[in-house]
Order: sequence, then C-alpha cells, then structure tokens
Amino acid sequence: MPALISLALFVVLTLSITAYGYRLYVRPRRFYEQLGGPVAADAGPLEAPQSKPFMVRLVEKVGEAVPISPQEVSMTRRYLIAAGFRSDVAPKIYYGLKVVLCAVALIVALLVRDSLTESPVLRVVLVVAAALAGFFAPNMVLDHLVARRQEKLRLSLPDALDLMIVCMEAGLGLDQAILSTSRELEYTHPEISQELKLVNLEMRAGKRRLEALKNLADRTGEPEIRKLVATLIQADRFGTSIADSLRTHSDYLRVRRRQQAEERAAKVGVKLVFPIFFFILPAMLVVAAGPGLLQLFKNLFPMMKSFQM
Repeated sequence: MPALISLALFVVLTLSITAYGYRLYVRPRRFYEQLGGPVAADAGPLEAPQSKPFMVRLVEKVGEAVPISPQEVSMTRRYLIAAGFRSDVAPKIYYGLKVVLCAVALIVALLVRDSLTESPVLRVVLVVAAALAGFFAPNMVLDHLVARRQEKLRLSLPDALDLMIVCMEAGLGLDQAILSTSRELEYTHPEISQELKLVNLEMRAGKRRLEALKNLADRTGEPEIRKLVATLIQADRFGTSIADSLRTHSDYLRVRRRQQAEERAAKVGVKLVFPIFFFILPAMLVVAAGPGLLQLFKNLFPMMKSFQM
C-alpha cells in the first residue's frame, strides 16, 4: 500500500510539472516560432561617442602646435595612407608623437648620463643622440610599416588577379569584378581587399575608372600595382581583352616571385660564410681536436718535465 501511494504521488507530481512547463515554456515558444522573429529590433538610446584617451588627445594637441609646411604634411599623409592610416588626425598624431618621444628621450638621457659616463663630451653626445633617436624613431617605424604593407599587397596580388579573371570570364564587367574580388578577399587578404573597395567607392562617387586606378597606384606606392594599373589602362584604351592581360600579368608576377626566391636561395651560401667561420667552425674544432689535444697535454707535459730533470 505505501508503494502504491508513493507511485501515485510521483505520477501526479510528474504530470503537474509537465503541464506547468508546457503552458509556461513550450506553448509560447511554438507560438513565437509561428509568428517569426521581430521585424525591427529596438536599437535603444544612441550611445554617446567615446572620448579619446588622455595620451592620444595630448599627442594630437602637440601635433597641432608643430609648425609644418603644407608640402611636408601632404607627403607625410601619403606615407601614412600607404601604411594604412587614413584618418584625418593621423598626421597630427604622427608629428605629436615625434615631439613627445624626442622630449621623453631627452629627459631620460639627462637623468642617466651621469651614471653612464664621466666624460663631459660623451654626456653632450649622449643627450643629443637620444633626442635625435626619439625624433626620428617614428620615421623608421613608418617606413617599416609601409614596406610591410606593400609586401603584403605584392604577395596577395596574384590571387586577386586570378579572382578577377574568373569573374570577368563569367560575364562580369571590370567594375563588378573588382567589387566581387574585394568581397572574396576580405578575410584572407584584407589589405588588397580594402584598396579594391576604395577603388569601387571612388567609381561610385563619380570618378572615372582611369582616375580611380591611378589613385590606387599613388595610394599604395607598390611598383607591381603601378604596373597592373598601367596594364589595365592600356587594355581599356586599346580595346584588348582585359582578362588576357590580367592572366599574363598574374603569370609574370608568379614567375618573378619564383625568380626572387631562387635568387635568395643562391645568396644563402655566401651569407653563411661568416656565421660558419665564427660560430660553427670553432665548435667543430673543439669537438674534433679537443680529445687529441687533451691527451697530448696529458702525456707531453710529464714527459717534458722528466727530460728537464
């Protein structure tokens, strides 16, 4: 009898929980699935724009106070765009960073010069060298960033050309091929994708294709892209097949990359002479001739002492 009562209570409790869960969760869920998702989600109140960090604002203010000629600003802006910095405040931050780093390096050199050297001439040289290093360090970093981005563009160019060839042979025009290529390479090659998107945006804004392509060559500064732009302009001007021109240029880029790899491989032997001579050869001599020299010293010195006696 107690077992039957326990079983009955368990069945009643299970049915009650099931009915409650069905009415509270399952049934409304099915009803919402039939209705579908919301047509427009509430975006909520507009968020206030985030303020810049204090150091960024400080560097920007310092950059605004630096007296610079318009020609130098234009040249710096071109370098910053080639490195991937397209913001309007990028030149201000760049020049402000040069001044701030120069001041910081100067202060650090003044604090540590007494502990590094006792010569008054070397102290002056140390301070001047630290100030110059802090002022010209952003130039070196910017050149490195430009070279690295140009290398990425150069290495991703054959893949972009292959995609453009496929798109154009499928029936798309050059403008649509550029847009499709920029979308497909958004994750694998983001640098070339951004540049192609800018080309497409300029053409949508009303610029001619020739001007947009020339801006691409000037913006990147990569010689291979300049050659590609010249090829596209000539093919468009003389009415030849753009797909054939792109295929030829893509094959040329791959052949040139292979030749550059072979050239670097041929230079390895010459570059390894000094590391082998200064690092590997002494170790090999110690391993090869070390035991023999130890035995020679072990037996020769007692023998020489016996002769002297």
